[in-house]
Amino acid sequence: MLHRGHESTDGAGGGELTVPMAWLYAEYIADELLRSGDLMPPTSFEFRAGRDALALTIFLSDTDGELSGIQVVSQLETWLSLTAYDQPWQDWVCERMAQLTAEAFAVDAPAPDLELAEAAWRWLEETELLAPDLNAVPGGAAMVGEDEGPKVWTPAWQLGLPLGHLAIHLF
Repeated sequence: MLHRGHESTDGAGGGELTVPMAWLYAEYIADELLRSGDLMPPTSFEFRAGRDALALTIFLSDTDGELSGIQVVSQLETWLSLTAYDQPWQDWVCERMAQLTAEAFAVDAPAPDLELAEAAWRWLEETELLAPDLNAVPGGAAMVGEDEGPKVWTPAWQLGLPLGHLAIHLF
């Protein structure tokens, strides 16, 4: 992917390819965690929501910029705590994105990783998926199969986050 509109004087300009390796690696880790858990078909929107929520968690929790294969296992507990039900994940994502945006703006450097993370976050916030209504009154509808019962439109991140959390547990 050619990063357009942001030329750098540090040697990354002049039409050279800027590869968003940090984001791609975070997305790869998230994809592998979800596939190993075998929770959803990889072609489903729910899988994408889980992958994007987990990739955001992985990417944004890497405060030192040193995400590597060796550290993945040591980071699982951190990712579990960030994706836990009682944590303000959405607020944390917004704060980290703002911090990374400010840092990139301060050094006037291309930030292709951040652009992909922002696109994933936009999709997670703006996309709604039809999901079972977990707040419905028990017994209020005849539950014959898992596809029956009350459903509600839910922001994708609210489905993807618990899916990512469960995938980490299953790893």
